[in-house]
Amino acid sequence: MARGGAQSLAQMLRAVIVMAIVAGAAAGVWLLRPAPSYSSEDVTAGSPFDVTFRVENKDAWFPLANLNISCVLAHVRAEPIAPTLIAATNVRLAATGTNTGATGLEPGESGTFTCPFLSFLDHETKDDPGVATRAEIYFRSDYDVPLPGSLRLSNDSARFFLDTRLLPPRWVRTPRPRSGNP
Repeated sequence: MARGGAQSLAQMLRAVIVMAIVAGAAAGVWLLRPAPSYSSEDVTAGSPFDVTFRVENKDAWFPLANLNISCVLAHVRAEPIAPTLIAATNVRLAATGTNTGATGLEPGESGTFTCPFLSFLDHETKDDPGVATRAEIYFRSDYDVPLPGSLRLSNDSARFFLDTRLLPPRWVRTPRPRSGNP
């Protein structure tokens, strides 16, 4: 009876090891997926919401095909604004070679776009000069990765806030909280 119990325990251990290897490989592949990177141009004139943003494919191997960018006004402190997806406007992606109507980004390429947040805000909020300093925004990207069968992925960027301590001001990523610090 002891021999049968030991064999069952060994089979269970092998099954757990195989499942852990498969889960580890799947997690590794998921972490290597391409994702666009975002940054902001300087806010030199006009509303901080009218700034041009830059999107870049920093992946060395995979293109981001059929890239669709949406802007999200995540929240404005002390304002009753619910997060809403707004399609990016003035999207200009790099056009390489004979591809003049680019819909994606090849590895290392970048493009620009703007977010029409002002058209979304109501009149009282739009006239408040400090609304941008109380806002957080992020970007949602939908794109195809050229794998067998072409996989459609969605990605939410890190949140951005308007940093007025920089000269000229610009939208920067929200700093990650440090672990262990209050």
